[in-house]
Amino acid sequence: MFLSDSEQALSTEYLSQGYVVRPVADADALQWMRTQFIRLVSDALGTPLSDSPEDVLNHIHRQVPVAQLNTFRLKIIRGFNAVDEFRSMYFRVARPYLETLVGNELAMQLRVNLSIQFPNDDSSLLPVHADTWSGDSPYEVVVWLPLVDCYGTKAMYLLPPKASGELKQQFANRAGNSSEDLYQSIQQDVKFLEVRYGEVLLFDQGLPHGNRINDETETRWSMNCRFKGVFTPYGDKKIGEFFEPITLRAASRAGMAYRLPDPS
Repeated sequence: MFLSDSEQALSTEYLSQGYVVRPVADADALQWMRTQFIRLVSDALGTPLSDSPEDVLNHIHRQVPVAQLNTFRLKIIRGFNAVDEFRSMYFRVARPYLETLVGNELAMQLRVNLSIQFPNDDSSLLPVHADTWSGDSPYEVVVWLPLVDCYGTKAMYLLPPKASGELKQQFANRAGNSSEDLYQSIQQDVKFLEVRYGEVLLFDQGLPHGNRINDETETRWSMNCRFKGVFTPYGDKKIGEFFEPITLRAASRAGMAYRLPDPS
């Protein structure tokens, strides 16, 4: 392959671990996004915020009751997805890594998602799953971006490729009767990923992953969005419905528009 040494190193790390964590490629874009969040949180709470962004986000559980968390989260999601530049800024924080791992003609998920996980709250759990089990394309990469430092149970976990391969071979015997049974069968092999604010995680959503009760003292805020090569196979989530092209090149545009001369 004609990859540079740095591209080859990133690719090898991704394939061996199932993920990579790197400094964001555009710190200004990340700062812009977090500023948007603070504005939206202030609007949702109906009050100006005087604390630092870190304190506001890490301790939002002191201001929002658990019973109102999902309504609060959905309001924030609607707010940032309505900002015209938001998805472009999101892409910028991971662009060089995506272009190495996925390609330079990309399709991006139409809406960026948000997870908010309060300490000791079991209402925001994502049971162990692989996105491909429910119809996602195995050609997708998830860009997971924290707005606060995420570590320990404040972060997500991933089952590495080797253990995931073993699970596939033994799935019928290890799945049990629930997602919790399945998690218990892989618990010793999962890896909780540390991703600090200012870093971005790219991972293979075909590997089992999820989260557990947040035993830390701070709230987790993390966004996620899927990217794939425009011309790679799609699963149940189609282009135009779930994805849209964002970096089509001129030759592809010309080729898609080309028609043979009319022989008549």
